Amino acid sequence: TKILKNMENIEIIEEEFTEIPEDKIVIIASGPLTSDKLFEKISEITGEESLYFYDAAAPIVTFESINMDIAYFQSRYGKGDGEYINCPMNKEEYYNFYNELIKAERAELKNFEKEKLFDACMPIEKIAMSGEKTMTFGPLKPKGLINPKTDKMDYAVVQLRQDDKEGKLYNIVGFQTNLKFGEQKRVFSMIPGLENAEFVRYGVMHRNTFINSTKLLDKTLKLKNKDNVYFAGQITGGEGYVTAIATGMYAAINVANRLNGEKEFILEDISEIGAIVNYITEEKKKFQPMGANFGIIRSLDENIRDKKEKYRRLSQRAIEYLKKSIKGV
Repeated sequence: TKILKNMENIEIIEEEFTEIPEDKIVIIASGPLTSDKLFEKISEITGEESLYFYDAAAPIVTFESINMDIAYFQSRYGKGDGEYINCPMNKEEYYNFYNELIKAERAELKNFEKEKLFDACMPIEKIAMSGEKTMTFGPLKPKGLINPKTDKMDYAVVQLRQDDKEGKLYNIVGFQTNLKFGEQKRVFSMIPGLENAEFVRYGVMHRNTFINSTKLLDKTLKLKNKDNVYFAGQITGGEGYVTAIATGMYAAINVANRLNGEKEFILEDISEIGAIVNYITEEKKKFQPMGANFGIIRSLDENIRDKKEKYRRLSQRAIEYLKKSIKGV
């Protein structure tokens, strides 16, 4: 802050920002705890149905880490195109999972978060605590699913749904949770087929103000229906400090280019910055915030099984791509 205050071309106004100007370009980067007054103004230009006040999201895993020798594709009652991945459980596996789930350590929620969140979305561990078989009538319901490996209905089934356009990421359906991240890894890896699952995002339940970027923003992070307003940081649904800094820089470059009459600055999902912008702006049925991770970067042309080598190659490709892309920026 001290450095910024000493810069001649930056003016810092230390008061609440409550009005969005009509006659000048603005980047809104107000974070996950945006003030009520500013949020009212944002809702006026975006529509209330495109705003979220609480984040109740299920874990997301990579498709390549799911054991398809155990799991299988199928839609309930054979409806649809079999877009769900199903992880079957026998009775013993279910009760082992249930017993660990109900005693797993949970993150502490503030009182105001408990009231709002649990009214809107019950965490999987709370469902389990309401009765040992309750999950088999809810998120783990086996009805309407026949395991093609046994031609029988399983005792319980955990479903995963595709979370991105490429089919590289899948979220665990109905598994909104307040478990600590380490406990999610331990307990959810007990699900048959997810024993070696790579979690690119853990489930969360907390206060988190963000917009429905997939509906509202273009690839420069500008509002589609408001030519002078850009968004950046966590309010876009990008998670973490690195993502906040990256989207802030990305939006700022586009504003600078626009003011200087230069072309839009758009990065492809070959780089992490391009991948996160692509993730938060590409069309989705249900938008969940996402942080930087290798799972959202475009796949390599060849399949590399060694994870360390694959990540090295992805990183090298991204660096080479960025060197070419940022020349003159």
